Amino acid sequence: MLQLGPILLALIYALVMFRFSAWRLNRQLDQTSSRLQDAELQAQIDKMAGAMQVRDIPVYVQDIPTINGLAAPDGRVFITQGFIDKYKMGEVSAGEMASVIAHELGHVALGHSRKRMIDFSGQNAMRVALGSILSRFLPGIGGIIANGVGSLLMAKLSRSDEFEADAYATALLMQSGLSVEAQMSLFEKLDKLTGNAGLSPAWLLSHPKAQDRIAAIKSNYAKWQ
Repeated sequence: MLQLGPILLALIYALVMFRFSAWRLNRQLDQTSSRLQDAELQAQIDKMAGAMQVRDIPVYVQDIPTINGLAAPDGRVFITQGFIDKYKMGEVSAGEMASVIAHELGHVALGHSRKRMIDFSGQNAMRVALGSILSRFLPGIGGIIANGVGSLLMAKLSRSDEFEADAYATALLMQSGLSVEAQMSLFEKLDKLTGNAGLSPAWLLSHPKAQDRIAAIKSNYAKWQ
């Protein structure tokens, strides 16, 4: 019979660890970030704020060299200094940067941080339950298989969140009178910017392939025009 005690403990452990990770991330962001100061980007952010009917959308720059955008667990939106550097060098346009901000706003608006906490907790409980069952028939490797299945499931859920945030960004850019073409052009150059050769199978990645994201954006844009 499946024991519920270990599953309940796994759920509690996952919730505590997620909360702790979110607290630690917010603290790190507070220490390494400052408010974005760029007139051209701010003009595009203000257009999005108007479309969302809010007074202001605070965007922060995290002082790290990697190229990334982030929706923090507390709802703040961050762009890394590495991304800003590419923008200042002309490798990324203001419209493309606006599309990144719109994407991160999508994560916030769609509640993906809370959803990932629930997903992570459920995945952890599933891993314990599946590992317990498989270990009866496959001693020594049952837990390894359960961990692998859990990782694949989390990657699939994460890719779904990314598609949803892309769609939100497309709608927001259209509503704001900003360029959806810039959203697509960013993905065309993203692998080169980040140094990702794109060799990993899509089902192992936490983010969808760039060409799949572009295809989805084109489809949504065509429908919503």
